[in-house]
Amino acid sequence: MAASSTRSSSRRTLRVLAMLLPSVLIAWASYAWLFERNLAGQEVEARRRLDFYAHSLDSQLEKYALLPELLTLEDSLTDALAMPGEPARIDAANRYLAAFQQRSKISVAYLIDRGGLTLAASNWQDAQSFVGRRFDYRPYFRDALAGQPGRMYAFGTTSLAPGYYLSAPIKERGRITGVAVVKVSLEPYEATLPGGSDPLLVADDVGVVFLSAVPAWRYRTLSPLSGVTRERLVSSRQYPEQALFPLTPKQAIMPAASQPQRLKVTGPDGGREYLVETAPVGPLGWHIVLFSNIAEARRAAGSQAAALGFGLAFLTALALFINQRRQRLRERHESLKAQRAAHAALEQRIAEQTEHLVITNDALTERIHELERTESMLRRARDQAVQTAKLAVLGQMAAGVTHELNQPLAALTTLSDNAAKLLELNETGEARENLGLISQLAQRMGRIVSQLKTFARKESARIESVNLADSFANAAMLIEPRRRELNAHIDLDLADDLPPVRADALQLDQVLVNLLRNGLDAMEGLPEPRLSIRASIDNGQARITVRDYGAGIPAEVLPRLFEPFHTTKPVGKGLGLGLTISLTIVQSFAGTLTAENAPDGGAVFILTLPIATPDHQSH
Repeated sequence: MAASSTRSSSRRTLRVLAMLLPSVLIAWASYAWLFERNLAGQEVEARRRLDFYAHSLDSQLEKYALLPELLTLEDSLTDALAMPGEPARIDAANRYLAAFQQRSKISVAYLIDRGGLTLAASNWQDAQSFVGRRFDYRPYFRDALAGQPGRMYAFGTTSLAPGYYLSAPIKERGRITGVAVVKVSLEPYEATLPGGSDPLLVADDVGVVFLSAVPAWRYRTLSPLSGVTRERLVSSRQYPEQALFPLTPKQAIMPAASQPQRLKVTGPDGGREYLVETAPVGPLGWHIVLFSNIAEARRAAGSQAAALGFGLAFLTALALFINQRRQRLRERHESLKAQRAAHAALEQRIAEQTEHLVITNDALTERIHELERTESMLRRARDQAVQTAKLAVLGQMAAGVTHELNQPLAALTTLSDNAAKLLELNETGEARENLGLISQLAQRMGRIVSQLKTFARKESARIESVNLADSFANAAMLIEPRRRELNAHIDLDLADDLPPVRADALQLDQVLVNLLRNGLDAMEGLPEPRLSIRASIDNGQARITVRDYGAGIPAEVLPRLFEPFHTTKPVGKGLGLGLTISLTIVQSFAGTLTAENAPDGGAVFILTLPIATPDHQSH
């Protein structure tokens, strides 16, 4: 059955492809005709634009044609040519040329004698003045000296700026005595040339591009230059220091071609295929060249051919759809019967699975309640262990506290007896001093008892902002009897900018007391026991280190140090719960407690606590 269905599907696919193939072939064949049709329309539009820019350039050049002729009528220039040795006449010629240049908006105007030497110029006061320079190598000078108007586009050999040169002969009694020259910038016209996808350029009579909106195309050639042409350009210094490489190395652009050329040229937007059309312009055999990107014509032809192909394909598909619809209706009827049977079977399975899920959910709910009860029991057990550990620590400190209270009690007895005798002797001043000492001793005993009561109090944990300095002071007071018993020195170093931490004050005191007592116990018997405590900020947390200078933690004990009932103290000195409870307390603060041995001896306990946020600090 499955193999038969596969063969039927394959036959339908082949039939569809056979019906669509004529549409594809017709669309492919129509593309070429549509492309040529669109290209013909693009040629017409390109020719219209080309004629517009050619006429604009002709008008621009014609506007400047009479300027050198006007200079030949000026007497100050004729006088300067007649008597070049008189400074006054040269000065008058310079001033006239400068005024003429400003009025006519040209680049420069200058006067050359028959030998090619510049006698006067509009830029006579500039650092790059033409006065005294020779231009007899320029074609425009030689043409004017022959009695004809001179025209040339070239780089200035003095200013190094390109421009359009126009010259005219100055005659005196029928004899040519000099040449008047004006230089005009064509940059305003070049700025109007289009770039982008349809760039336009202007080339001279030998095909050198000298005007273009595409900077990379300037001073390239339409076709490779011959050796004679290059020698002529070098001798006239028309384009000095320009390599003059061809614009299209593989195919020459023919300005006189009767039909537009199709060339692939690297344009401003990369390598593109262009339709190239040219038109003559100006009196020097120049050509204006328009590059029309034919990609739009190709895209339009492709879109039109695709639309035609899709239209034919749609009609073919519509016929195929109508043909197959009847077969699909029959298949759908059979499929509906199969779906009803499958639906009934599925509903049966869903009912069975739902019943199973309800039973499983009830069991999970009961399990969750059991876990919550277990967690509550563990929490109570932990709190009871914490309180037990505090009472154990108090028991260990009982002897030292008794000694701490016996001294003030003995002193109170002596001072009170002395005060009574002093009052009998009417020595009120000394009696007042004794009473002051009695008050101080009573306050000291009160602080000790109050701290012990606070430490022994059983309260629920309350996370708040805790000052580490106060916690260290409380812990130091509670271990003071043990420190005094061992004659130990405690080195406390707290950072100046140490902020409050997030913790429960009483439980933090218990942790510090446990760490400090462990450190003191580890140094019992040493001649000069010393405990070092440091507190600083590290990676946004408070870091507290408690280091002793005892024998350190044995290597086999270190991995199990925080396990319950694991202790290194002698029997009767501890239950092995202090560090376990301390770790539990610190973890409830979102902190850490670790231990290691110092390289030079002794154990180091490292406690990290989170810094209290401004919200916690405000409380």
